[in-house]
Amino acid sequence: MIQVGIIGGAGYTAGELIRLLLNHPQAHLDFIFSTSNAGNFVHQVHQDLVGTTDLKFSSEINSEIDVVFLCLGHGNSKAFLEKNKFSDQTKIIDLSNDFRLKTSAKFQGKTFVYGLPEVNKTAIKSANFIANPGCFASAIQLALLPLAKAHLLQKDVHVNAVTGATGAGTSPSATTHFAWRDNNFSSYKVFSHQHLDEISEILIALQSQFNHDINFIPNRGNFSRGIFASCYTHFEGTLQEAKMIYEKFYDDACFTIVLDQEIHLKQVVNTNNCLLHLQKHKDKLLITSVLDNLLKGASGQAIQNMNLMFGLDEAMGLKLKANYF
Repeated sequence: MIQVGIIGGAGYTAGELIRLLLNHPQAHLDFIFSTSNAGNFVHQVHQDLVGTTDLKFSSEINSEIDVVFLCLGHGNSKAFLEKNKFSDQTKIIDLSNDFRLKTSAKFQGKTFVYGLPEVNKTAIKSANFIANPGCFASAIQLALLPLAKAHLLQKDVHVNAVTGATGAGTSPSATTHFAWRDNNFSSYKVFSHQHLDEISEILIALQSQFNHDINFIPNRGNFSRGIFASCYTHFEGTLQEAKMIYEKFYDDACFTIVLDQEIHLKQVVNTNNCLLHLQKHKDKLLITSVLDNLLKGASGQAIQNMNLMFGLDEAMGLKLKANYF
């Protein structure tokens, strides 16, 4: 059994990670570290786990753990690793943005591999340190990677994407309270979202000459979880040619599926799937991408990376049914 630890156990992504690990056939959850909840039962914070576990949050870490997931706020993973040491055999999967970019991937002699299995599977299998991708980044990259691989991103890319309220985390803010979010819709960080840099890096890794703008408009939706991304760009080929490019690229992907029919969020919420749908309009190709921001956009993808790192079936513990009704 893989002995697992979690650092920062109170947030949404940690809650989903705990739920998945408790049901993973090859993982044993050794500790869940949380300074604010130490001594409390996990199910007191993650109430969907009532009757599932009697684990308590811990104020201590096991430095000899096989793998540790860092579920800390952005900017806090580096600070934690500076103060806390793990054994040379401990693998680290970080769910923050601290190590995602090339300029920040090396830290304390560790080199973090960008954990998007659809493009980095081979590197992930031999990696000891993983930087888990962002949720918007995952949805948008999966929509665009086949075109980049074929060197067909020839002009600007336009993206309009909506995320659920869980994407903002558990700490209340002016734009996350129910009274504000309900029956409401708004954009934020227009053209400047923090995930743009990691999106660009992966596209350039596949298409080195890509130097066009990614015009990204992120939106807040009045639903709890999921990302619906609409991406379009110039494409001179036919729709059938585009489908062939995408189906070939994702031929061996466990969780990324190209569908002929139009797609929607209820197909992916509570799963580790990303669904893609293609449409052609004149000289533009529209790629619609949907995923669960807490699973394929965070904790599910982290488990997928763990499976690959330990030589397990990539889909182990992740064959989940969508909350369709």
